[in-house]
Amino acid sequence: MAKWLEALDRRAQLRAKAGLTRQLRPRGATDPVTDLAGNDYLGLARHPEVTAAATESLHRYGLGATGSRLVRGSTDLHTALEQALADWLGAQQALVYSSGYLANLGAVRALVRPRTLLVSDAHNHASLIDGCRLSGAQTMVTPHNDVDAVEAALAAAPGRPAVVVTESVFSVDGDLAPLARLHEVARRHDALLLVDDAHAVGVRGPGGAGAVVDAGLAGAPDVVITATLSKALGGAGGVVAGPAELVRHLVETGRTFIYDTALPPAVAAGVLAATGLARSGDPLRAELADRATTAMRRLGLAGLDVSAPAAGVISVTAPGPEAATAWAADCLDRGVAVGCFRPPSTPDSRSRLRLTINTGVPRADFDRALDVIVECAP
Repeated sequence: MAKWLEALDRRAQLRAKAGLTRQLRPRGATDPVTDLAGNDYLGLARHPEVTAAATESLHRYGLGATGSRLVRGSTDLHTALEQALADWLGAQQALVYSSGYLANLGAVRALVRPRTLLVSDAHNHASLIDGCRLSGAQTMVTPHNDVDAVEAALAAAPGRPAVVVTESVFSVDGDLAPLARLHEVARRHDALLLVDDAHAVGVRGPGGAGAVVDAGLAGAPDVVITATLSKALGGAGGVVAGPAELVRHLVETGRTFIYDTALPPAVAAGVLAATGLARSGDPLRAELADRATTAMRRLGLAGLDVSAPAAGVISVTAPGPEAATAWAADCLDRGVAVGCFRPPSTPDSRSRLRLTINTGVPRADFDRALDVIVECAP
């Protein structure tokens, strides 16, 4: 075996020894398991109106966008989706990317100027972490949801441009950032606030407009929103929403926008249909909230360490990475898919089961899945 392959193999053996092996598990279209691992919070990925819109556009536009947005990849569907998202999120304009990851990389880079300080929450998603790293700016990581630490970091850099970077609903534990207080601190120090609203759009706020709207920050000139279109909207892609000047800057200079093939038109059409359904989806959000509360109580009464969900994400502490893997595997053997988060995917070296609420799952199956999780607990 070539030396570089031997080196990769040794690293794989070390990961296996630490219980950190990862495997792809392809599923079929009629996979019978109860899904508490995906992010299709409102069950829109298979909604008839969503799939019909995507199917009709697939026949009209073909499989792909055929190019980047600035070449041939922009269609009237992209424009309609961006207008709908901007209106929903309360922003001047919105710009759609092919993934939420690329949207975050592009947004962070766009907000950095010479001498900029990035103040990033310790529990931020990997896309925000990588965005900070790739921007080349100095980054100070503050303890999770510690507003005082954010203020101290900003106060220690007077006169410098600064950006406070946070998720709204954190992807690992599903807890909520204190957005209003973070904005107060950021504004006091003339800093910007960048919020990844991926796990709140469609789930929190009036009409599901997200946590930024819920916090009363919609349209603020010093707030920038990013989100994925692959969670509550059931599709794919990402979005940056904010002032028109920012969107123009991204279109003209953003490398992750300019040099990437555009979101397929059929996906844009499906997400556009899902956006309309999500805006009128208060009954779905009520059902999601009820299931989240039920899960927290059921698992808590069983003696498990459970997070308090602010949206559709719940984490359950596991004794360690190997125990988490075995726990998730036992659940799957009994027909329940759950997320298994272990280092380095966790911000604090703690292993967890990560459960997500999907209102498309029949209620009886959801309740049974909670029983299975408890019965399989280590």
